[in-house]
Amino acid sequence: MVNSTLCYIEKDGSYLMLYRNKKKIDANGGKWIGVGGKFLENESPDDCVVRETLEETGLRLVLPKIRGIVTFVSDKYETEQMFLFTSDRFEGALNTVCDEGELRWIPKEQIGSLNLWEGDRLFLKLLSDDAPFFLMKLEYCGDRLERAYVNGAAIEI
Repeated sequence: MVNSTLCYIEKDGSYLMLYRNKKKIDANGGKWIGVGGKFLENESPDDCVVRETLEETGLRLVLPKIRGIVTFVSDKYETEQMFLFTSDRFEGALNTVCDEGELRWIPKEQIGSLNLWEGDRLFLKLLSDDAPFFLMKLEYCGDRLERAYVNGAAIEI
């Protein structure tokens, strides 16, 4: 199982989004996502999210808040457990260049119009609703979301 982090950094009613368009082989290619990535050996979730955010954006998170754990199950990719964070506190200046793709502040009300994974829409809704800490499981067949669960209960997709 792969362990990863994802963070939605907030400023002035917008999230910092990453349009994945630079790698030739990228499971997230063509999608808009938050920032983050895979754990290194001996990293904790908070270590990973701070390191990955700094690498991708130049911003150093200050007290990122864990919001949930999302498990992705797929017939195409290895199972992944993602620790989902938000943060409205950071230091530094935003990089103008990112090896992963294009970084852009997107107003929250416009996020739904972006090319997102369907499961991301579900956990972004929980973030928008300021839901308490949650466990989510998303089951994909190829790139299509088949089933979703929050805290063990099936939800409509």
